[in-house]
Amino acid sequence: MAEAAQAKYRVGGMDCASCAAKIDTAVRRIAGVEDVSVSVTSGTMTIRHDGTSDLKAIEKKVTGLGYSVVPMHGKTPNHDHTLHAHGHDHAGHHHDHSDHEHAHPEREAAELHGHDHGSLSGSWWQSKKGRLTILSGMALVAAYVVGHLMPGIAPYAFIAATLIGLAPIARRAVMAALAGTPFSIEMLMTIAATGAIIIHAAEEAAAVVFLFLVGELLEGIAAGKARASIQSLTALVPKSALLDEAGETREVPAESLAVGSIILVRPGDRISADGVIVSGESAIDEAPVTGESVPVRKAADDAVFAGTVNGDAALRIRVTAAAADNTIARVVKLVEEAQESKAPTERFIDRFSRYYTPGVVVVAALVAILPPLLAGGAWDEWVYKGLAILLIGCPCALVISTPAAIAASLSAGARRGLLMKGGAVLETLGKVTAVALDKTGTLTEGKPRVTDIVPFERTEAQVLSRAAVLERSSSHPLALAILERAKNDKVPVPPAFEVEAVPGKGMTGRVGGEELALLSPAAARLTGALTAEQDEQIAALNEQGKTVSVLLINGKVAGLIAMRDEPREDARTGLRALTDAGVRTLMLTGDNERTARAIGEQLGIDVRAELMPEDKQRIVGELKREGFLVAKVGDGINDAPALAAADVGIAMGGGTDVALETADAAVLHGRVGDVAAMIALSRRTMRNIFENITIALGLKVVFLVTTIVGITGLWPAILADTGATVLVTINALRLLQPVR
Repeated sequence: MAEAAQAKYRVGGMDCASCAAKIDTAVRRIAGVEDVSVSVTSGTMTIRHDGTSDLKAIEKKVTGLGYSVVPMHGKTPNHDHTLHAHGHDHAGHHHDHSDHEHAHPEREAAELHGHDHGSLSGSWWQSKKGRLTILSGMALVAAYVVGHLMPGIAPYAFIAATLIGLAPIARRAVMAALAGTPFSIEMLMTIAATGAIIIHAAEEAAAVVFLFLVGELLEGIAAGKARASIQSLTALVPKSALLDEAGETREVPAESLAVGSIILVRPGDRISADGVIVSGESAIDEAPVTGESVPVRKAADDAVFAGTVNGDAALRIRVTAAAADNTIARVVKLVEEAQESKAPTERFIDRFSRYYTPGVVVVAALVAILPPLLAGGAWDEWVYKGLAILLIGCPCALVISTPAAIAASLSAGARRGLLMKGGAVLETLGKVTAVALDKTGTLTEGKPRVTDIVPFERTEAQVLSRAAVLERSSSHPLALAILERAKNDKVPVPPAFEVEAVPGKGMTGRVGGEELALLSPAAARLTGALTAEQDEQIAALNEQGKTVSVLLINGKVAGLIAMRDEPREDARTGLRALTDAGVRTLMLTGDNERTARAIGEQLGIDVRAELMPEDKQRIVGELKREGFLVAKVGDGINDAPALAAADVGIAMGGGTDVALETADAAVLHGRVGDVAAMIALSRRTMRNIFENITIALGLKVVFLVTTIVGITGLWPAILADTGATVLVTINALRLLQPVR
């Protein structure tokens, strides 16, 4: 048995679902081919074969359909391209990102492909499609001039004008038919134009071919914007970087940076790689990538990502991801792959078109033949109407109605940090009726903050200062919360002596002749220093879900410091947006009942606390059995089972890789409100798809009736088809506009 092999090609001129279908159908028919994967958005074709296939024959077959084919050398392993939040070190992820080369001259077809929905490189008139359209238009004008000057040869002039535009379309129609796709739009166009010439309507045939080319050109320009919008993100990453080696800097290509390299980023420069700040503190402008209007202050150990702009100070940054795996590259790759994941609606449209197009051919033939045969109608008149129906029935607008909207929506979402793994996920999100959210790191910031300072015979600043003295060398989350508050309040933190950790109790030390102790309430009670009133205050703070530390100075209680993992700034408004959208919200957390209830009351959300991972998964299952379509939002390893069990799993940016890999979608910027925004985007997309299908079918029905009764003919028919296609595409592109 021959050894299984794989070949990968970059395909130029392939820019719509029907293009991919033609190539797929043709290549599968070649001996030895086991599987074909055609990616429209990345412009690639991957073939798995048994080693006996004639690869040159495959290339020739695809070229014959009107596309350019260039072999891509190197390994093409199967990757599970998963969601990753920026800020993680991906040194261990080895990806083949040959698909990330987004600017390839070979992507333009070797010759015009008659049904190209993609972006045109350069100006439209410089493309082969543009040049053929101009040539066809000039031939049409010349035919009119010749016909006016010499009426006797006018029919021949229009036939010549028709053939100039029709010849490449007809050639590809024949090639597609031989490759297994007989009912292509090129075939319908060829039959209609040829029939018009036969019934002495050469003038209309020439005009129809020209209008067809114009419509396709406009459609290609419009639809290309959806791809260009996300591809433009790659331009945000600088091409070069300043590599810092042994105290010396030199300029190197950004794509050559290895994980672990140190780069210098000067004020005003764009950051060239994902990384972690080693030294320096500066405001980072993330607006080019995230849309955030306010620069984010970042210092040592903070994560930064490629494409953002350094503000007011030089930074030394350790690279944590290679160029092919930085945040922007992953977003682009994710959207490309997501566009290949068909939504249920899109699969339905594909199946519908498979039967619809042959049905149109049969109806057109019956309209052309039956009236003359059965009712004595004029052959010319009814053949003309049959040809018009053939043009009206072209499924172009119908086929592109869903993928155009989904591509635009996925791109728009990615630019806002809303990443979805495919059209099916996007479609399902709009139907969500319940959202279960984790608490820590999802509804809350994931780290404690000082919420209350209760002084006794000392000022708040003194209590905070003395506590910070003891916690200065600790990395405990509660210690970090106290140190952060001290830094923000700009309180002095004098040097301490004899600082010691007392296991299970707290910290002790000495500063300026004062004996200090920062203890847990239980440890403080053992000293006998707490009064009944102070104990009541601690109990009240505990009831609010807060952790309390007691500061003792010279054996006396000087103050209480309360800390809690606080809700994210937008948590309340984000939950309200979900409720307003008719979605039930529920908090699922492993935290203790008291803390969870306190946060739940603050946010106005139902709470289920003290849950193990399997409990969260079970509750998601219960909601589904109750008839809810459930989305689960989380960021931790303990959320992974529930994320997988939900109808849609949504990972919070900054969460664990396990959660991100398990999820169907990710909120890259970690905002609760973005979950509601994701659902709103899905619903807006489904409305847009419904509008597109209505436009596509509505125009066809109108012109079908008017053609049969003799009001409209070939010209309006082709205008209806290409017009509907352009309208559908432009309507889909409205999804790229942000909703205010």
